[in-house]
Amino acid sequence: MIQIRNLKKSYGDNLVFENVSTEINQGNVVVIIGPSGCGKSTFIRCLNLLEEPDSGEIIIDGVDITKKDTDIDRIRQKMGMVYQSFNLFSHKTILENVILAPVNILKMPKKQAIAEAFTYLKMVGIANRADYMPAQLSGGQKQRAAIARCLAMRPEIILFDEPTSALDPTMVDEVLSVIRKLAKSGLTCVIVTHEMNFAKSIASMVFYMDEKGIYERGAPEVIFNNPQREKTKVFINKLKVLEYESQIINIDIYEFVKLLTDYCQKYDLTKVERNNINLVIEELIIYITANARQTDHIALTVRYNENTGEKEIHLRYTAPNGNIIENETFDEISRRLIIGFTNEISYSRDDNVNVLKLVMK
Repeated sequence: MIQIRNLKKSYGDNLVFENVSTEINQGNVVVIIGPSGCGKSTFIRCLNLLEEPDSGEIIIDGVDITKKDTDIDRIRQKMGMVYQSFNLFSHKTILENVILAPVNILKMPKKQAIAEAFTYLKMVGIANRADYMPAQLSGGQKQRAAIARCLAMRPEIILFDEPTSALDPTMVDEVLSVIRKLAKSGLTCVIVTHEMNFAKSIASMVFYMDEKGIYERGAPEVIFNNPQREKTKVFINKLKVLEYESQIINIDIYEFVKLLTDYCQKYDLTKVERNNINLVIEELIIYITANARQTDHIALTVRYNENTGEKEIHLRYTAPNGNIIENETFDEISRRLIIGFTNEISYSRDDNVNVLKLVMK
């Protein structure tokens, strides 16, 4: 369905990617991952010429869309796109947003466009919001409206450019569930995302972008569980770790709790698991902040092992010295709580820094 040959894109002297060649077949769900700035969004925007490549070929159903005489508007009708920022017309209702392109571009009778619009709005779960203005919807509802608007053009391919990046974490799942439904229906999808658990569960193929191109590609079980190339390994392993560092004077427990919540949602940890991790860390931080100098430093790492289900907490702190859980001034109720939630507690010194490791049940 889509053939890409020797694609190159740069902005002035900044080379984004080059020599990118690949194929995306009908019904494939291709997920594109990689570090920020590696060209994921630029690549997907090149597929419908929202960004014009410097050289190379993009062949869709046998038509090279990079040729000057190509009717790109006709090709774009086959290829819908869902953006990060919804792009709904603020002065039109949700229904009006959805029917606008079918009526004006496909020349569909308005009555038919409205009937089909309600079919798509029902599919994404917001048919009861058809008469609402975009400002009256939540972020998740706006993105679902944007997906309905895209479907109304009857595309054969949908490109998703980080469709959940602008959403509150509580709204991510509702959008991802709609994309799952579309992927299972057999629609060809190309998805740029930072939601790794979602990517692993939905993709038929994963592209990892780095070093100015597609650095590694493979089935999701290979890329996420057994990547072959070094930078892919580093990227995947880093994703599974939550890191937080601060001086005591600047520590923000609320910021950490938000990071922890996002991390736990990414790996489908239960609310109980998240709360237990949070309670243990809060008890430790409260003691450290009460007994350390303001110039002292603290670093937290939370690591989840998907294969064993173990949750590890690594706490590095410059003061007070020693295993604080065993300190006689440590609150006894807090000590019992921490011991009750953990399978293993160990302490060591590393370059004059205290290192406390806890393995959660």
